[in-house]
Amino acid sequence: MLKAKQLALLFLVFLASQAAFSQLGFSHEIGVISGPVAFQSDFGVRNDFETNKGNTGFGIGLVHYINFAYRADCNCYTTDNYFNDHFKLRTELSWNKTTLNHFGKWVDESRQTPGANKLRGHAGEANNFDIGMQLEYFPLSIRSFQAFGYKFAPFVSLGAHYVSYNPKVSTSYINPDPLLNDPGNISNPNNFYPGWEPGSVSDEAGSTWSIVSSVGVRYKIAPLADVMVDLRWQYYFSNWVDGLNHQLESNKNNDWLVWFNVGYIYYLD
Repeated sequence: MLKAKQLALLFLVFLASQAAFSQLGFSHEIGVISGPVAFQSDFGVRNDFETNKGNTGFGIGLVHYINFAYRADCNCYTTDNYFNDHFKLRTELSWNKTTLNHFGKWVDESRQTPGANKLRGHAGEANNFDIGMQLEYFPLSIRSFQAFGYKFAPFVSLGAHYVSYNPKVSTSYINPDPLLNDPGNISNPNNFYPGWEPGSVSDEAGSTWSIVSSVGVRYKIAPLADVMVDLRWQYYFSNWVDGLNHQLESNKNNDWLVWFNVGYIYYLD
């Protein structure tokens, strides 16, 4: 897991990068984002609607933009070139949380096998803190959008985030064999699905990198304010973000999520 000193160092690096861009005269934007998260993990059945609907959570974040199209030091537009008029650099600090349970046919109430009972008793929680950058591309002119040439400005983005994850694991399974009964012990493999290898469940915190891509649109509501709608896909380079990493054939991908968020962006004059 990211230590406090590491987090502070990363944050200072981001501040230094923003200060460097400020020295070049580029303008800044700040905002907040929030919305529902659909977490895709080893919980439930892959590509199952009930799983995708059930394992949903919430995310919130702070965003900062470098606007290359406008200079804050002179209240004027920058040199007219394609990059300045179509790209913004986005820095983000965000957090998301999702409660995780098993859904699908393997936990249907009609199944009263030990394996089904163990799956029904297993629950988890994904807690993730992100810090990173994305480069956003606007097909339409940023200058024209700022000048109310049009109200909507669609965009796509691609970037990388460093993630500190801290999953939670629990089990409510009661073993009918009193010699094997060990209620609530997540280190006891007898409490979990029999097809999983020992060590498939862990509440150990850690850190990893992730790829972040999104598609969205901004709507101009005032000269210095936008509303943003953003649909994000985030892929983690770890399969432990949810606290579950079993080795069955269905465990084909690392953890990932889809986050639909709405944000408010303010232009610093």
